[in-house]
Amino acid sequence: MNTNHKIAIIGLGYVGLPLARLLATKYSVVGFDINNERVHELNNGKDSTLEVEEELLKKVIKEQNPLSTGGNGLFCSTNISDLKDANVYIITVPTPVDKHNRPDLTPLHKSSETVGNVLKKGDIVIYESTVYPGVTEEECVPVLEKISGLKFNEDFFAGYSPERINPGDKERTVEKILKVTSGSTPEIGKVVDNLYKSVILAGTHLAPSIKVAEASKVIENSQRDVNIAFMNELAKIFSLMDIDTHDVLEAAGTKWNFLNFKPGLVGGHCIGVDPFYLAQKAQEIGYYSELILSARRLNDSMGAFVASQVVKLMIKKNIPVKEAKVLNLGITFKENCPDIRNSKVIDVIKQLEDYGIHVETYDPWADKVEVSEEYGITLLDEIVCSKTYDGIILSVSHNEFLELDLQRIASDLSVIYDVKGILSKKISNARL
Repeated sequence: MNTNHKIAIIGLGYVGLPLARLLATKYSVVGFDINNERVHELNNGKDSTLEVEEELLKKVIKEQNPLSTGGNGLFCSTNISDLKDANVYIITVPTPVDKHNRPDLTPLHKSSETVGNVLKKGDIVIYESTVYPGVTEEECVPVLEKISGLKFNEDFFAGYSPERINPGDKERTVEKILKVTSGSTPEIGKVVDNLYKSVILAGTHLAPSIKVAEASKVIENSQRDVNIAFMNELAKIFSLMDIDTHDVLEAAGTKWNFLNFKPGLVGGHCIGVDPFYLAQKAQEIGYYSELILSARRLNDSMGAFVASQVVKLMIKKNIPVKEAKVLNLGITFKENCPDIRNSKVIDVIKQLEDYGIHVETYDPWADKVEVSEEYGITLLDEIVCSKTYDGIILSVSHNEFLELDLQRIASDLSVIYDVKGILSKKISNARL
């Protein structure tokens, strides 16, 4: 393969940085981001997302742009001119939805404009952002053509390789996750595949087209969303029957082909968002998705369900609901990770506050300033053991919470609700 690839990564978040770090072990890489503070911390060998260990990051960080000075390594920048010597551009920006759950392609359009300003003949632009089938060639490529003045598949080419990063997972890191690849021509597909294959230890799968690769990614998360929705519906049904859902799943799980899914709050930037992309595209071509959107509605209802279950338990224990004090443990969208994007824990908190309950939240992983700006919540600095609460909700299963003596901060009458199903039944009153 061509070992002279000079790579620019656009977007240095949970997806872009781990990939940039990995590629920088073999190639000259520039990481571009519009966040000045983010670029500054990375060039100093620090990663606030905790996805890349400081030691590994410092090994590849360079003080000068390796695209112009030569050699392997990573230089992070907010200056578009630092990208001009690249011949491979990999775009790893977020693909959110708006307040109406419609796909928001603004980050993709903006990043495509950025690349279009430095695009040259022979360059390849690879997208990793999760999208519905057709976005790369129908939405992004026209922007590249317009800004650069170049012709697609004649002057420049495109590829798509969906990200599969699992934030907070220190076992399945980027190089250990098999990568789906694709290109805008068969020849470019092989170039893209070989590029990733050179650093991905788990190997690659070359899809026959960009649209196939796009579709493969969006159904991964949609499938998981549907499966979790089924578990959440079971949790609602079994709660009416006074049956412990986790006991049922443990028994059913003894069958060899039973799928191991559990009920829970479905947030984050992937599972809670990506199904809307597929449903939107389906609607555009004349098909109204019933299963996908039903699963989304059900999963989005779980915050209110958890809050109602806590309130019912308080009433059964004769705890006055209005003015009650509840401690919520965790605000990030998943365990052992500082990522608070699209966390559904906020739904639980807001619902409880609607009942007149005072909710205090503690999360040692989340950034206090970020939580305040995003959700208007002031996190506790620490848990005061001398203070007792009418209710405690374990919303996120951070390792630190497993070591807490919850009974020490709960009275005999307190409600302890386990959203994650990890506490002993001797400790919790109920679990999702």
